[in-house]
Amino acid sequence: MPEEKHWEEGMKTHENLIFSCFGGLSNTGLTSALACLEAVKELGLEKVAIGCLGALPLGVKPVVGKTKAAKKVVTVDGCPFECARKTVEQAGFTPTRSIVLSRDIGMKKKALHEDIGGGIKPVMDYVSAEDVQKAKELIIKALTED
Repeated sequence: MPEEKHWEEGMKTHENLIFSCFGGLSNTGLTSALACLEAVKELGLEKVAIGCLGALPLGVKPVVGKTKAAKKVVTVDGCPFECARKTVEQAGFTPTRSIVLSRDIGMKKKALHEDIGGGIKPVMDYVSAEDVQKAKELIIKALTED
């Protein structure tokens, strides 16, 4: 079995990175995740990738190195807690742009546990395609503007 090769400083990497709080227990977190994936799909992996938010403050070398090498670092949070932005900053980086869906597109946060005990809906019933589109557009604008 061939040895797995890890990214090291000096190797080619993605031009930009997005760090997103997926906040899976809320509609805003799910929207953040989907919008980031859509932005990567539209721009391509050479232009942008989603960074591992949990690995950054732990000092995982490839994640820290790719973040240092990135031209732009964009954080995407669903709510005012701004977990992605705060995590990136705690790791010693300053985001080029911080997007907060509740602030920037006016989303109202809804915790998915609110329906437990009642008629639990499928997870995608909490996500609006319109909100995902608006968020994706903000992310792409943040990455492509000079």
